[in-house]
Amino acid sequence: MILTEILAHKRQEVAEARRSLPLAELEAQARQAPRPRGFAARLAAPGGVALIAEFKRRSPSRGLLREAADPAAVARAYAEGGAACLSVLTDRRFFAGSLDDLAAVRRAVGLPLLRKDFVIDPYQVYEARAAGADAVLLIAACLTRSSLKELLALAEELGLDALVEVHTEAELDGALGRERWDSLLAEFV
Repeated sequence: MILTEILAHKRQEVAEARRSLPLAELEAQARQAPRPRGFAARLAAPGGVALIAEFKRRSPSRGLLREAADPAAVARAYAEGGAACLSVLTDRRFFAGSLDDLAAVRRAVGLPLLRKDFVIDPYQVYEARAAGADAVLLIAACLTRSSLKELLALAEELGLDALVEVHTEAELDGALGRERWDSLLAEFV
């Protein structure tokens, strides 16, 4: 399964990043980053539909999409087109993205930015904030309930919003911190 391969590589990638830049230095960079722009607030703003536009070079399922694309130019076009927020793929191996792409987009537009990646470690939340993200994607299928809770708390501490991706009822229940509704209801019937 591709997710298993992605997560195995992501663990190696995070370990390499930790060796390259110690957590204490990264934390300091994250805490000195410009104030977050309010990703969730922008999506909830009145006026109807709030579009999240995405910058992505490659996909494991579709292959190469736009490898040589300039993230800043694409972001400016999305902003001019009416996007409320931008999602920037930062996974290098499977999506050909990077934190440099996120930083370039941050410099180019004033829209709130989501770091879209397979975030499995607090180190990556600090990376996101240091690179200028306003929100992080947390994929429930990649995380235990306790790690999801830990990452959500860290995101909140850093002023980041979190977009939690779920695909099943069990993932939803875990993300909401509750047991399955039918098991709860059974106790009262």
